[in-house]
Amino acid sequence: MAIAAVSITPLGTGTTSVAPYVAAAERALREEPGLRVELNAMFTLLEGDLDAIFRAIRRAQEAVVEAGAQRVSTVIKIDDRRDRVATMEEKVARVEQLLQDG
Repeated sequence: MAIAAVSITPLGTGTTSVAPYVAAAERALREEPGLRVELNAMFTLLEGDLDAIFRAIRRAQEAVVEAGAQRVSTVIKIDDRRDRVATMEEKVARVEQLLQDG
């Protein structure tokens, strides 16, 4: 299982809100079966099969173009751990535990 952070940004759209483009991308990401999707203020986190993640990102990028963007910048960061399953919650919980332990 992989965990990815993705940010898909329309370029050349002026100073207006990008929220409609983000919503278009989110709809596409959420259509991928078996993929966990978590939106936050800066990125969207994806958890699941790496092939599914790549398919969803490709569809999301196209959704932003279909929403009117003529140029799109996409940033992807992937943690593809093969030795064991590591979920988003486990990764956060481990750091929180270390913070509590001092």
